[in-house]
Amino acid sequence: MAERIIRAGLQVDATLARFIESEALSGLPIAVDRFWDGLAGLVTDLGPKNAALLAERERLQQEIDAWYIAQRGRPADLDAYREMLTRIGYLQPEGPDFEIETENVDPEFASIAGPQLVVPITNARYALNAANARWGNLYDALYGTDALGDTPSGAGYDPARGARVIAWAKGFLDSALPLTKGRWDDVRALDLADDGLSITVGNESSLGLADPAQFIGQAERGGETHLLFENNGLKIDIVLDPSDRIGADDAAGIAAVHLEAAVTAIMDCEDSVACVDGADKTQAYRNWLGLMRGDLTASVVKGGETLTRRLEDDLPFIGRDGTEQVLKTRALMLVRNVGPLMTTPAVLDRAGTEIPEELLDALVTVTLAMHDLQKTDGARNSDTGSVYVVKPKLHGPAEVAHASEVFARVEDVLGLPRNTVKLGIMDEERRTSVNLKECIRAAKARVAFINTGFLDRTGDEIHTAMEAGAMLRKGEMKSTPWISSYEDRNVEIGLACGLSGRAQIGKGMWAMPDRMADMLEVKIGHPQAGANCAWVPSPTAAVLHATHYHRVDVFARQAEIAAAPPRGTLDDLLTVPVSQGANLSEQDVHDEIENNAQGILGYVVRWIDQGVGCSKVPDIHDIGLMEDRATCRISSQALANWLHHGVVSRAQVMDAMKRMAVKVDAQNAGDPAYRPMAPGFDGVAFQAACDLVFRGRVLPSGYTEPVLHKRRLELKSEEA
Repeated sequence: MAERIIRAGLQVDATLARFIESEALSGLPIAVDRFWDGLAGLVTDLGPKNAALLAERERLQQEIDAWYIAQRGRPADLDAYREMLTRIGYLQPEGPDFEIETENVDPEFASIAGPQLVVPITNARYALNAANARWGNLYDALYGTDALGDTPSGAGYDPARGARVIAWAKGFLDSALPLTKGRWDDVRALDLADDGLSITVGNESSLGLADPAQFIGQAERGGETHLLFENNGLKIDIVLDPSDRIGADDAAGIAAVHLEAAVTAIMDCEDSVACVDGADKTQAYRNWLGLMRGDLTASVVKGGETLTRRLEDDLPFIGRDGTEQVLKTRALMLVRNVGPLMTTPAVLDRAGTEIPEELLDALVTVTLAMHDLQKTDGARNSDTGSVYVVKPKLHGPAEVAHASEVFARVEDVLGLPRNTVKLGIMDEERRTSVNLKECIRAAKARVAFINTGFLDRTGDEIHTAMEAGAMLRKGEMKSTPWISSYEDRNVEIGLACGLSGRAQIGKGMWAMPDRMADMLEVKIGHPQAGANCAWVPSPTAAVLHATHYHRVDVFARQAEIAAAPPRGTLDDLLTVPVSQGANLSEQDVHDEIENNAQGILGYVVRWIDQGVGCSKVPDIHDIGLMEDRATCRISSQALANWLHHGVVSRAQVMDAMKRMAVKVDAQNAGDPAYRPMAPGFDGVAFQAACDLVFRGRVLPSGYTEPVLHKRRLELKSEEA
């Protein structure tokens, strides 16, 4: 049992209480009593609203289940379905057109389109890497991945591969920074002149850029000359250093091409972490505090040497007009809070009951962000005095309104101006996507971000329509009408509500961090779809994905979409992806069971046994995939649905779980901290994975958190 301290009638985990009082509030104009009284007030006033909203979710699910059961054996009737959803209050009436009123939004949200990272806040090294991923070396990103179609082989530098990398990068410059004449591969010199930049191409000097305004300035650092350019709002840094190995072989002395990459980064307290108690929450909050103060560090052992990672300082440079300016080197950071479902043992109320975790997250993360808000010099996260909070797992307009009310109360407790907190609405739950316009309206003065996410959204689709019938296989979901409508409507509704130039419209994760060639081919579809940010799994992927935003002018694309007839329809969005009696071969069924079982086990065993909430997990074909609770949700719901409708038997699934546990054990054989699941199949991690599948139909909205938190706490208790 954790030691607890009484504060304002609340029973607070002692580790968390000491952190709040000695670290979080240090240097802030917030008295300790005011903080705890504020939290107690949130719990008293808004805790019951949280409970009522969750009860409404359950009521709606029961109504939908009952309707599907009553309709069995009848032809599908979309009109009747829509009428039912409207009658029970699931589908809300749509009000008049409007535009959001969000003010004081940083340009990283309003006017710069680019990649976005999402990282677990509990890992300081990952968090620092993401924060520092605003810039990355295109040469390195191409050389060290399969972006060119193959991967590096052998030790040491391969000059032939290096030549291919440089050729690709200079071809990219031809597109992003076209010259008045010739190609970047033919550039022999880059010189600063009184009237700008002079470029020598072949034997012709005094040439320049086709658009001279793209050159924005230069800086000197460590013997290097940095020439700065801009295209589609993103900056490019061409590094000149004839003494460098690469620069010495380049006719113009170009040693590197740095791209502005991860413009924003979400520091995640939710799906990618395993925070189940006060100690875990304190670790997450302490790292967020370090990022907001700017003093977070992490030790990294590399090549036998211990290095200290810290946040990069901004880079001064001289603008084209001769004025001193500053180049931002850090991604603008958002913090993702938890959703409304879970409670936390970190704080108990007067009755000894766990409080809603969302209330604790809201007050603490915004309090910690005040360290950034009160800075008067040096690098700041937000230059406009805003705090950006991503809010996941909201079901419909009432829950968005509740989130906005929570942050209004937090602002009052902390003495912050109204709407200091900007809200990111994650459009990853079905009741939000069918009511997206009204969800945005419910927080129209706060909205700074909306997005789509295939994994959570599909998991909720399966769970909501669990009684409708057996669902299609996961791989077939992406070609269904509802997915296309979901992706299109998200952008179209966002644009209709005035998000362009004021807020981000985002797309989901590329989950294969080792497949960069495929990412370069496929993920350009996100800016082409009108999204001004999209998630990537690593800083390297951010550099490569940044090239897409140079090829696509996202804001021009948004204008085209806004002027065109709508593509997505509500009818398509409401079309449930049931299999319609499709005949599956025994091999199809076998493969689908194994694929889902292996993915669940590979993720859950690390979550339960090691507290790892997100990592690169080998799939059934030994391909590393980024896994978090969203991937686990879709896999567990897919199996739960097939079990419920008799497509597979409990014995079949359990047999597959055991076979895949053996495979996952083998895949983790090199990890000294790993605990094998076979041959006993009686460990807490294996039991948790089975719970997710065999109890998946009755878990709230199909979420994995209730099982994972319970089992992780069980293991921690055993270890203690």
